[in-house]
Amino acid sequence: MDEITLEMIELLKIRTNIAKEIGEIKKNIGKGVTDELREENLRGKVISLCNDIGLDETIGVKFLNFLLNESIKVQSTNKQTHLSIFLKAKSLEQQGKKIIHMEVGEPDFLPPDIVKKALEEVFDKGFLKYGQAKGMPAFREALAKYISKKFNVEITQDNIIVSPGARFSIFTAISTLLNPGDEMIVIEPAWPAYKDCALNSGIKVRTINTTFENKWEPSLEQIKNTINSNTKMIVLNYPNNPTGKILDEKLQDNIMEIAQKNNLYVLSDEIYSQYAKKNWKSILNYNYEKSIVTQSFSKSHAMTGFRVGYGIADVQIIEKMAKLEALCLTNVSEPIQYIAMKALEADTSNNTNTVQNRLEVLAQKSTEMGLDFVVPDGAMYIFARIDKEGFDGVQFANSALEKGLAVAPGEGFGDYKNFIRLSACQNEKILVEGMNILGKVMSENQ
Repeated sequence: MDEITLEMIELLKIRTNIAKEIGEIKKNIGKGVTDELREENLRGKVISLCNDIGLDETIGVKFLNFLLNESIKVQSTNKQTHLSIFLKAKSLEQQGKKIIHMEVGEPDFLPPDIVKKALEEVFDKGFLKYGQAKGMPAFREALAKYISKKFNVEITQDNIIVSPGARFSIFTAISTLLNPGDEMIVIEPAWPAYKDCALNSGIKVRTINTTFENKWEPSLEQIKNTINSNTKMIVLNYPNNPTGKILDEKLQDNIMEIAQKNNLYVLSDEIYSQYAKKNWKSILNYNYEKSIVTQSFSKSHAMTGFRVGYGIADVQIIEKMAKLEALCLTNVSEPIQYIAMKALEADTSNNTNTVQNRLEVLAQKSTEMGLDFVVPDGAMYIFARIDKEGFDGVQFANSALEKGLAVAPGEGFGDYKNFIRLSACQNEKILVEGMNILGKVMSENQ
């Protein structure tokens, strides 16, 4: 037994070295890290071998998924996302350089006035102590009423966990509901955190690639064909980051039907729901016991720096998530929870109007410049294709940064090297100024 184990470790070392070499080749020829067709072919061979030798194919595929994830880790070390550009931009600002931020979804307007008042009164109110990992009961009760009314559902405080931003609810849901070797479906383009959280927990991500030509609509057949005995979760994010896509209700119904038929968890990131420009349906309305919905105050209330979000799910799921949250951070800061609770009383409809007006300005300028994009159904971004041979979004983003403009490279959201994401989170004047810089960079790179 020991000899076989040590031999497996030696083979793992050889495989890792080969993966590094292949990663360098992929980087040099501009190829993405993950090759779904090749992986699927290998998966078929593993399943066939398991059947031939009498090994449970679930175990064989889980081991394969571990190996594939290790390859992804060693090949993804230099990947640049909107966050890496943001950090570079912040560093340049510290050096005195003016940067127009169109790379991150951070509203430039202030939180509601009631937030300022709550900041002043929280000390006297005494919300300064340790608390439940799930969040303050008063805050969760307020959230339950708010959600029930807004989405026309029946939610109690037991269905809610407060987290430091929606990101942490996503992390805890993936980490507690799935096991190493399990598979999770992500529809791309997608916010990179879904993949990153899964990779951190040893979960294999299977991507459904949508296309500009098909207006970012996923294929039901592709989803069905991706599901196997190791598939445990599908991630949805509508309105979508980065495309602004909202699924047709019938298509979303079909996806939910597939998920329920296959007993999958559905993790729905609905952080941009307030910025929907067409009919949009929350996953909460399906009343599916294996669904987890994440929300945040970052976009709707312009409270990015407060780091407060929440998850909504079945009581048993919330309990599992709460155990990990308690282990990691005890509880979200009580003063912040109190402030967010008061923020629920604010009318944020003007935020919606502001962002949608800015998005229209951004879309108009993008059209005038000849950028290819699908008009977004919501959210706060334009995901634009630069129709030029050999275009590299990362190189372009770095060139734009030198000129004082920060944009997000498309490869951070999947295999979309010839795309960039533009954020409509500045006032109209600054957006126009940023687009003028973009035009100059584009002309210099022709």
